[in-house]
Amino acid sequence: MNPRIEKISHVLDMNKAENIEVFDLQGSDYFADYVVIATSLGERHTFALLDHLKRNLKPEEEFLAIDESGDWIAIDLGDILIHVLTPQYRSIYDLESFLREIAARKNKA
Repeated sequence: MNPRIEKISHVLDMNKAENIEVFDLQGSDYFADYVVIATSLGERHTFALLDHLKRNLKPEEEFLAIDESGDWIAIDLGDILIHVLTPQYRSIYDLESFLREIAARKNKA
């Protein structure tokens, strides 16, 4: 696995994020090579995970954009997107189904 993805997953796991999934979308028509999705325990935990990621990934990683609310934080690292969602938002938006479909199309090509 990509060492950058391993570090991101490790930071999330060590700070109690749940259901961490990584989608390798390299070679697909998606705008990022990897997407990492994790579930927080709630709004405060979502913000805490963002802080942990910032402290542990900088200065090696450049945070190009961060879109944050208590229920969903999206972090753009250029070729990697990180989504941290509360359980409710993760079930409502079901990003995994969308990303699995993209990965399946990539694998058929």
